Amino acid sequence: MSTNVAKALARVLAAEDLEALRVVGREAWAAGSDAFLVGGTVRDALLGIPSRDLDVVVEGDATGLAARIASLHGGRVVSHERFGTASTTLPSGASLDLAEARSETYERPGALPAVARAGLERDLARRDFTVNAIALRLAGGELTQVPGALDDLRGGRLRVLHDDSFADDPTRLLRLARYAARLGFAADPHTDRLAARAAADGALATVSGERLGAELRLLLREPQPAALAALARHGVGRALLGPAFAGDPVLIRAALAELPADGRPDLVALAAALVDADRDELPARLRALAFPAPDAAAVLAAATAGRLRAALDAATRPSEVDALLRREPPEAIALAAALGLGRPGAVAAWRDRDRDRRLALTGDDLLAAGLRGPAVGAALAVARAAMLDAGAETREDQLAAALAAGQAPGVPPGTGAPSGTPRRRYSS
Repeated sequence: MSTNVAKALARVLAAEDLEALRVVGREAWAAGSDAFLVGGTVRDALLGIPSRDLDVVVEGDATGLAARIASLHGGRVVSHERFGTASTTLPSGASLDLAEARSETYERPGALPAVARAGLERDLARRDFTVNAIALRLAGGELTQVPGALDDLRGGRLRVLHDDSFADDPTRLLRLARYAARLGFAADPHTDRLAARAAADGALATVSGERLGAELRLLLREPQPAALAALARHGVGRALLGPAFAGDPVLIRAALAELPADGRPDLVALAAALVDADRDELPARLRALAFPAPDAAAVLAAATAGRLRAALDAATRPSEVDALLRREPPEAIALAAALGLGRPGAVAAWRDRDRDRRLALTGDDLLAAGLRGPAVGAALAVARAAMLDAGAETREDQLAAALAAGQAPGVPPGTGAPSGTPRRRYSS
């Protein structure tokens, strides 16, 4: 290996993964092929960033090579014949992805590419940005790059390899935002102009919602609010998620800071970028992007947390705040706090103090006391209110409050979330 790259890899890869790459190089050479470490793995190593995904391009049979590597450590191979790719997991847990060197052509903008076997140089030329078009030969250590790739890496620039790049594959508009956030890089001026033109020309409309949604979910895992703020550039976020999309870093940062431990940072960040979304339109947008139903429900509940404003502003007792928020997903709780809903500090106080409090009383206690049917749920709600508002902590005090209410005429129905909000859990 080149001394600088070898040292860079040794700093960021586990010793067993380095040895696995040497084995890949030897096995490829023995089979009459050649193998190259490529793309993000080389890029990140040169930047000093650890990587757990090892991407290798093979001038030859990638699937056969993957099978030989897997047989050495008892692993299994997952292959995709259409693209000549195969993957296996190394003993360290790192993912080893092998792909046949290929060229790509696009029948029409946004279509999946037609692929053909090719050499390394044409494989690098098909990639999205120059900083991802660097390869290290495993058998000999030579470094190959598209022109200017290492200069762009040193200069923190994201540059496409040709002018039709975004038209051919508009998902690269999302990847541009993703890499900008992850690496702290910026598009070079020409690439930025090409991105603006593609976005204005409606390039995203040529791609399936499933592909766009997959790229969006990858972007949501990147540092926030940087990734969503980058997605707002040139109207890409609005084209994807509707006119309400706004990558406001202040609100996204505030929502992340308010998120309970069981919440999803990716979902709350997206919801914070969609707080003004139409409640009827947003579900269709998320379905079109193939979001899993539970994730879409959490985003919708959080993005529309403003629906709780009037009720939270009117709530004066902890039990009233509890009734409004108790069945909301954690992402909605975070947005309610970030938006300042309710009396100052009330949402945060409920989240930190009352949300996970549990009654000493159980439904079995109420059944044993003679209550039946809906009266049990109503009595539990009364007992919870007594615990939150009046400090009824013991089983005896909670039972007394519940039975007193149960004996009164017109026992109120159990409290719950406003109609139509997702119910993630019920706690007594």
